[in-house]
Amino acid sequence: MHTVTKRSPSYGSGVSRHFTDTTTWRAFIASSPARSTAVFSLFLFLLAGAFLTSRLLDATSLITGNAAARPVVNSVTSHILPHRPPETLDKSRKKIEIPLNCTAYNLTRSCPANYPSTFELEKDPNRPSTPMCPDYFRWIHEDLKPWARTGITKDMVEKARRTANFRLVILNGKAYVETYEKGFQTRDVFTIWGILQLLRRYPGKVPDLELMFDCVDWPVIRSQLYRGPNVTGPPPLFRYCGNDATLDIVFPDWSFWGWPEINIKPWEALLEDLKEGNRRTKWVDREPYAYWKGNPEVAKTRQDLLKCNVSEKQDWNARVYAQNWGKESQEGYKQSNLASQCMHRYKIYIEGSAWSVSEKYILACDSVTLIVKPHYYDFFTRGLLPVHHYWPIREDSKCKSIKFAVDWGNSHKKKAQEIGKAASSFIHDDLKMDLVYDYMFHLLNGYAKLLTYKPTIPEKATELCSEAMACEAQGLVKKFMLDSLVKGPRDSDPCNLPPPFDPVSLFSLRRRKENSVKQVETWESMYYDNQHRQD
Repeated sequence: MHTVTKRSPSYGSGVSRHFTDTTTWRAFIASSPARSTAVFSLFLFLLAGAFLTSRLLDATSLITGNAAARPVVNSVTSHILPHRPPETLDKSRKKIEIPLNCTAYNLTRSCPANYPSTFELEKDPNRPSTPMCPDYFRWIHEDLKPWARTGITKDMVEKARRTANFRLVILNGKAYVETYEKGFQTRDVFTIWGILQLLRRYPGKVPDLELMFDCVDWPVIRSQLYRGPNVTGPPPLFRYCGNDATLDIVFPDWSFWGWPEINIKPWEALLEDLKEGNRRTKWVDREPYAYWKGNPEVAKTRQDLLKCNVSEKQDWNARVYAQNWGKESQEGYKQSNLASQCMHRYKIYIEGSAWSVSEKYILACDSVTLIVKPHYYDFFTRGLLPVHHYWPIREDSKCKSIKFAVDWGNSHKKKAQEIGKAASSFIHDDLKMDLVYDYMFHLLNGYAKLLTYKPTIPEKATELCSEAMACEAQGLVKKFMLDSLVKGPRDSDPCNLPPPFDPVSLFSLRRRKENSVKQVETWESMYYDNQHRQD
């Protein structure tokens, strides 16, 4: 069994941000990077000026007799509260909580009828304005574009049944599921659980819809079969990943609510563990090598990675370990704690048989993530930028590429740390659980708007709710469900969905990513050519 797999910067940042000065690159070849303290001195000067200015403003307020009415600094630019906060700031609105009622469920064997079907936010002038969603949400528009002109018909949905594990229907805020084939392990269970939590989070806001979900890794809706003037629209099929040759609709994977088979906690709790793991060892104090641990048996490319391990003849700067999940389970997962694996400056991400959920755990570590050329994407990875969030690794010469990346990073520690921190900030800020739910919300809303028919409850479908799933669950499955249970409606709206890409900006983004990877490959070739000349 394998580990399946701060806001994104503007598209003008990234490689240009880190490497606009070619002197830096030449300095790496010559191993003599330059340093400067001018920026730090300027920062101290500005900080002192800001302090003196704020004291002057305060003194002026006292002289004019308006100390109580005037804040210390302008409210537009400051996060500092007035000396005497308004009374409204002291009043905290009590959140509505809807407990999991297993006692009633066990008596009736039916889902509660009293869960709110609507939830209106109270008018609050002090509530912050709704923020914009991260840029990777723009890919929702791209994933739904194949049906923008035709809409989604009942026939299209039925054609997606061919490989689906289950059909989901949402009507009036309630969920109905028709199962066709059990998903691997508990993939289907925790995917459905996650959708039920979305309904608890935003009652009455998720529209009526019907969809097919495939829990297998590989995308199957091939885009080339649906080109041309006379072809019908493609079947809309939801799954966890996609690639450039397919039209499958990507959706957050099951592990965000827990993966009991390999003891991986729900995402919200795990993120806190990963933060603590990052604090244990500073980047400069970590092992100066690239680390990977996983199941190599699932893919030839992973077996090839094992050749990069250190040996008596060669050190490729990689420390690679095969993970035996059967043995690990028997020994209580003592060697697979993700928060304890942030001990190296560099961590390798490599796909398995397809995409791997391990990517988010690796990116969260403050380490420089070395990504072996990927062929698949999930819902958030299209927001990652080469050299800004990660370092690209060649697929056909992994060992040499890894060695170069580590040598470069150890010679440019400041820039390497910036890359590692950009990735972990992306994960901790832009992939927190609130935003995972908001992504689901906007994707399902956009999808529902495309349906050309009114969904109905399938004859063989079962109504599901949190009680129906959690009350009868056992062991880690039950624990993870309770740990990830949404306690009640959210007291704010989802983030605002950004607009779709225009053709020029989308082309520019893709070209920029390609050029960034090619630039790194050029630097790598120069590095080894220089070594050969020295030999």
